[in-house]
Amino acid sequence: MPRLHAEPDRTTWVPVTDSLGFRGRRARKTAIAMLLSQLKGPGAAPSKPGGGVSAWAMSQAVPFLMRKAAGRVLAWVWKAEPDLLVVLAQVQAATPEMRIARASMPIEYDDTEEFRGTYLGVGEKLVMPLPPGGRPPFATYTWVLGTHLVSVTAVCSDRERFGTVIADVDELARGIRVIDDLTVGESEPVLRIDPA
Repeated sequence: MPRLHAEPDRTTWVPVTDSLGFRGRRARKTAIAMLLSQLKGPGAAPSKPGGGVSAWAMSQAVPFLMRKAAGRVLAWVWKAEPDLLVVLAQVQAATPEMRIARASMPIEYDDTEEFRGTYLGVGEKLVMPLPPGGRPPFATYTWVLGTHLVSVTAVCSDRERFGTVIADVDELARGIRVIDDLTVGESEPVLRIDPA
């Protein structure tokens, strides 16, 4: 299974994926709390005192789960305000079920534009600054690479500030690359061509 790799600007992004123990725990906890609150939706009741315990517990487990994913999932938070912006990148096998699910998405998800990654070539970008149902604004970047699908999703907690951070998300998404494990003496020759 291929793995993802990226080297984003550390002055802008805090990695969640490789932050174990105390290192990065505040960013992990904030990112998870933000995502959990956004999943509840705008009509949900406010969190009770002590509700941060679930975010804390998840923040301790997430790095181990991501490490178990062996590079198939990467995550970052906005360094200046971790509760403002979370970005998640993942690579998945492009199964028939996944292709059907992508083809069956609502019509508002068809409004994509071409997006060129530095290493992945031409993909699609979908920006939803005002999604229906009061959900938070988000942007998704997708590349179909034959047998695999690479996606980058950015979720912002503030609709008014979404437009001010999307350029930095673009830059992060452009830097995503796929790393394949090749064994010595493979029977089939491998030809690698730079997508640019």
